[in-house]
Amino acid sequence: MEFIKREKDLQDAKLLSPLVWAYVGDSVFELYVRTKLINNSNAKPHKLHIESIKYVKAKSQADILKRITDKLTDEERDVVRRGRNTENHHVAKNSNVADYSQSTAFEALIGYLYLTKQDERLEEILNMCIEDK
Repeated sequence: MEFIKREKDLQDAKLLSPLVWAYVGDSVFELYVRTKLINNSNAKPHKLHIESIKYVKAKSQADILKRITDKLTDEERDVVRRGRNTENHHVAKNSNVADYSQSTAFEALIGYLYLTKQDERLEEILNMCIEDK
């Protein structure tokens, strides 16, 4: 049973803006990281938060994307390219434009896979993100 209904059909999900993919991907990745941390630790929330920042900040996501790019399919690389090239008028205060652009591309990929219900592939990529860190 699907916990959260993803009601958009495949074609509609593919036509969403890369910034919408990134918006969803940000949440999916953060939830994945937090869940992974609590499954492997009994630390207090503050320590969990400090540890999660190591993965979810723009620089870390940009580095993750660099590490996994050669393992992506052509379709996934196209999603990354679209996410990176999308005009975004916001840059996080602790980031530079290049890292923020790459992190948006990474989040777009995660959101795209989630919204197009490619759960097995999403899990493979999420596991790649954490295993090498």
